[in-house]
Amino acid sequence: MAQVVIVGGGISGLSAAYDLAKAGIPHTVLEKQPRLGGVIETRDVAGCVTEAGPDSFLASKPEALALITELGLSDEVIGSNDQQRTTYILRHGKLVKLPEGVMMIVPSRVMPMLESSLLGWGTKMRMGLELLRKPVTHPDRSVAEFVIDHFGEETLDYLAEPLLSGVYGGDPHKMSVQSVLPRFATMEAEHGSLSRAVLKSRSKNPAPSGAMFRTLKSGLGTIIHRLAEKATIRHAEVESIERQDNGYRVRANGDWMEASHVILAAPAWNLAPLVQPFEPALGELFNGIPYSSSAIVALVYRDSDYDGQRTGFGFLIPQKERQRLAAVTFVGTKFNHRTPDGLTLLRCFFGGIGDEGVLNESDESLLSIARNELRKILGLKAAPIATTIARWPRAMAQYNVGHGERLKEIERRSAALPGFYLAGNAYTGIGIPDCIRMGRAAAGKITKSSTQPLP
Repeated sequence: MAQVVIVGGGISGLSAAYDLAKAGIPHTVLEKQPRLGGVIETRDVAGCVTEAGPDSFLASKPEALALITELGLSDEVIGSNDQQRTTYILRHGKLVKLPEGVMMIVPSRVMPMLESSLLGWGTKMRMGLELLRKPVTHPDRSVAEFVIDHFGEETLDYLAEPLLSGVYGGDPHKMSVQSVLPRFATMEAEHGSLSRAVLKSRSKNPAPSGAMFRTLKSGLGTIIHRLAEKATIRHAEVESIERQDNGYRVRANGDWMEASHVILAAPAWNLAPLVQPFEPALGELFNGIPYSSSAIVALVYRDSDYDGQRTGFGFLIPQKERQRLAAVTFVGTKFNHRTPDGLTLLRCFFGGIGDEGVLNESDESLLSIARNELRKILGLKAAPIATTIARWPRAMAQYNVGHGERLKEIERRSAALPGFYLAGNAYTGIGIPDCIRMGRAAAGKITKSSTQPLP
């Protein structure tokens, strides 16, 4: 049996490799970086469990927990401290609590929103009138257009933009509501009013028990290490891919490998030049998926030195208020088992669409920017005892208007290539569970067809 070649050693590619290994199907994961895991990386900083990339995954999507259970890591799973889940938004230079019950952009509780100073009375009245809207169906449009239509520009500026920026690092004036907020687009079509749809849903389906976010005590990197133990890994850069009658030839670091199937689990921009020689249109489609870049600066303080304001899980800075810093998380408040007694760990987020240049800042400059802005916002003057910086160039795919149609064409053209599969955050979800789902789905298709010759 010819082997499967997996391009990319992030969570998508490693999840595929895990299932292929279980099925006894020969495979090789090709990863050009010396480290596996893509944007998932856990570091020890002054004894603190510090995520250099994502710090958790949504518990409502089952794929991550299912894989963690199979890997024998169930005892490692912990939830976010939702009883302390307070988030702040910077408005006019002051931190304002995000009202309780807000679902991204939709208020599900009346009094917290009425009592909040985050939004003005004009916007609050508009939110009340939104309850009267009738069902309507629109073509795909931007998140900004969608939010302004329902709740006004202030809601876009001080709810939608900062909340979505923390997830995608994107521009709501370009992001597709159908691809980024599909649930709300469906609510609009079925109910008209988003608020009425949310209230109706809450009455029928009480809030699920358990934490909204989950992670591992020892960090998400533990998943990567456990998956890597099961996979056949080669650290080499893929230089070209060629189609053959019975599969593919893949050249990595000058060596050719025969493959019955290929799973492309690297960023779309990285894949474009590899597929263009045999499928030019698919390469152009890959090039059409934009990406944002980001940097994370983590700072560790002694509690005895810490002299700044504490803000629950952390705070978000809307674009209208932003200098360079986009968000800050108080890691030890959000999750237990992250910081030893007596230490405070802050994760500071930079970058996103419009500020990719932050990656060109030196370490000293990034640390200086972070400390200066923390001083202004939190009054934090103390010096950290340890720091670490992670840079993620072109790491987060952007689902802009038209992404759904582009995805249909990508899927159509990919399906026409025997033994050719895609996985990763460029397609049907950016979170860890989504990437696991796509990687395992690709492996599942190969497993089912492993005894069948390619057409």
